[in-house]
Amino acid sequence: MLKVPILQGGMGVGISLSKLASAVANAGGIGIISGTGISVEEMRTHIRKAKDLIKNKGFIGVNVLFAMNDFAEKMKAALEEKVDFIISGAGISRDMYSWGKQAGIPVISIVSSAKLARISERLGASAVVVEGFEAGGHLGTDRPMFDILPEVVEAVSIPVIAAGGIMNGEDIAKAIALGAAGVQMGTRFVASEECDAPIAFKQKYVNANKEDLVLLKTTVGLQGRAIKNNFSNLISGENKVKITKCQDCLKNCSYRFCTLDSLLTSMDGDVENGLVFAGARVAEIKDILPVQTIIDNLTIEYRNFLKNSSGSSTLT
Repeated sequence: MLKVPILQGGMGVGISLSKLASAVANAGGIGIISGTGISVEEMRTHIRKAKDLIKNKGFIGVNVLFAMNDFAEKMKAALEEKVDFIISGAGISRDMYSWGKQAGIPVISIVSSAKLARISERLGASAVVVEGFEAGGHLGTDRPMFDILPEVVEAVSIPVIAAGGIMNGEDIAKAIALGAAGVQMGTRFVASEECDAPIAFKQKYVNANKEDLVLLKTTVGLQGRAIKNNFSNLISGENKVKITKCQDCLKNCSYRFCTLDSLLTSMDGDVENGLVFAGARVAEIKDILPVQTIIDNLTIEYRNFLKNSSGSSTLT
């Protein structure tokens, strides 16, 4: 049962799988399994595992990226597994909305402008996630989320979810005050006990300072925000890294290095020689906590902010 308007971001590779997604759902939020960088069968297994772990009818979605070659296969498999919804970024297509409609499963788009939000609504999106410049990983805009959010809320009639730089209860209250139906949070949930990432990855978040963040041009042609390490130094500027074996994972790739391989390296625990994507406010994270504690803290912060500003509460 949904108790808090918090959607956990779908983070790949292997950062948000069944363990994290089910923990968020059990804590009253909405959990998301990332389908990026895992096989279709692995994704199916994690969906089923998450459903088994969820109590009280919690909600589980799957994030599939349009930019990946296996997008259609992953999306159809998620629909067959009867997830509660599918969220997709890095592009949109008319097909994905019609597939969702046929299956009776909502499809949500990640957008970075009012124009893209309108297009998504017209094509059949059930909701949109507005992701601002403060987000971790690939960035679709250089504008702050709180600048884009009011424009998108005004442009569409479907629910709007705010994402990018949401770190505390005050951020949630501000987003809802601007018309958001809820928020999506990724970075804070990485530093959770239930996150599927290795402890070395989580510790990289806890140890990060603001000056440790860097913007890198990735192989999809977009900037991505990551924590500095040996690998980020290696690919800075236009430097290339020899690809041992191409994974053939992207529809369009610069082949300057292998994004998927570098993310898998970090997921295997080598956080110095792989990509470690993170949001702009990662430096505010000082500890690794249980998901329930994170949600409880956010709820307290939200209520305290509203109390001090004489607002009304939607968080229970």
